Amino acid sequence: MKNFVAEVQRFLSDQEAQGKAENTLKTYRRILEAFGRWLDRNGGDLTEPTRYDVQAYVKTLEQEGKSAATVDKIVACLSIYSRFIQRPDIVEHIKRIKPQNKRQTAPKSLEELAVKRLKREIEKTGNKRDIAIGYMLLETGVRVSELCALNRQDVILNERSGEMIVRNGKGGKSRTIPLSREVRYHLMQYLAKRSDTEPALFLSSHKKRISARTIQHLLAKYGTHPHALRHTFARRLVAAGTDISTVAALTGHSDINMTKRYSMPSSAELAEAIDRAFI
Repeated sequence: MKNFVAEVQRFLSDQEAQGKAENTLKTYRRILEAFGRWLDRNGGDLTEPTRYDVQAYVKTLEQEGKSAATVDKIVACLSIYSRFIQRPDIVEHIKRIKPQNKRQTAPKSLEELAVKRLKREIEKTGNKRDIAIGYMLLETGVRVSELCALNRQDVILNERSGEMIVRNGKGGKSRTIPLSREVRYHLMQYLAKRSDTEPALFLSSHKKRISARTIQHLLAKYGTHPHALRHTFARRLVAAGTDISTVAALTGHSDINMTKRYSMPSSAELAEAIDRAFI
């Protein structure tokens, strides 16, 4: 097996020097290492990839059932890598599934009954940490990576007010999110049980900073995932008449067109409109 680890690290060091965010670098590493392993199995070399390699890899991903959006993200990373090794030609005119335009679709979110069910079920566990995590994702809209990166000092809690500072959001941008009464309550309950000196706001069962995978596994037990809770947060703001620019500021969207998706009707709302009109 050819050693592609050093090549991946060389690329990542270059991207880090250009100011790429930590989460972006993690994505690049995951994509390039997967491509490197595929090349090893198929007689290729990450230090000298060909256009045929890229096209064959894309075809493999499509045959494995990867979504168009996922394949597009992988090709975008390989495009950046191809420029790094001064071989931009290897990604030119690569045939792939046309990704769905995300701006034309309403993100999937939880209906009101599902939100109530999630809160009820997670509270039944009595696990203060899990309850606080569930409420924070539902009522702050933070990305799971942002939640994992939070430190205790990033949260200011008072009896009648509170806020959370996301210091390194997507694109390296920071933002401040006011905390609802329920979020403040559950955070206080959780932190009151902490006797350690770890700076991380949320800890794993091993007393280390919690990981995104742990949170994803936690929510999977309730049939949902962090993205759905983030979408639910944004949809509820829009439904309450919140200005789109305010929703964009709270969710950390740099492109307001991404935020406008939340004002689009969901399939359930479209079906309800038909039912009301044609009884």
